[in-house]
Amino acid sequence: MREFEQSPEEDQEDQPLSKTKKKEAMQALQDIGKELVKLPANKLEKLPLPDDLRRAVQDYRRFTKNEAIRRQMQFIGRLMRAVDPEPILCQLAAWRGESNEEKALLHRIERWRDRLIENDESLTQFLSDHAGADATQLRQLIRNARFEAAHAKPPKSSRAIFKLVREAMEAESRPAPEEGEATD
Repeated sequence: MREFEQSPEEDQEDQPLSKTKKKEAMQALQDIGKELVKLPANKLEKLPLPDDLRRAVQDYRRFTKNEAIRRQMQFIGRLMRAVDPEPILCQLAAWRGESNEEKALLHRIERWRDRLIENDESLTQFLSDHAGADATQLRQLIRNARFEAAHAKPPKSSRAIFKLVREAMEAESRPAPEEGEATD
């Protein structure tokens, strides 16, 4: 008779979710919605969201009354039930710098920035690797960053170099538009 008995894990899989578990799952989806409404419009456009969810997030920003905001957030949570949250969570984690790929990219950008400031040969190598980078602007920023470091000034140019290096590396990793596609 023992061969027909189920383990406790199998019993739990067969049972429907408790009301508490369902509420927790809905709250988790609503929390993702809260993150979505805080995103700037340009980042929101990059997420793979259905049109009705995107519209609901945009509508949320128009509301000023607390009750309207609460109801809209519940509506966003309800719409989130029909969406696979995994790609959204991955993209949000990348923007927060929590994904391993994003961390690795940031470290590569920092190393390039430091190498560019330290010696001139690395500029030639960077420009050969990333042809889309603006050489004139990079040279000026490197010069300014060296001056700022020598005179204990805030690293404004160093931050600008980081931004330029990041843009060059991201532009290179973006897929090229197909023939006949309009570019922005």
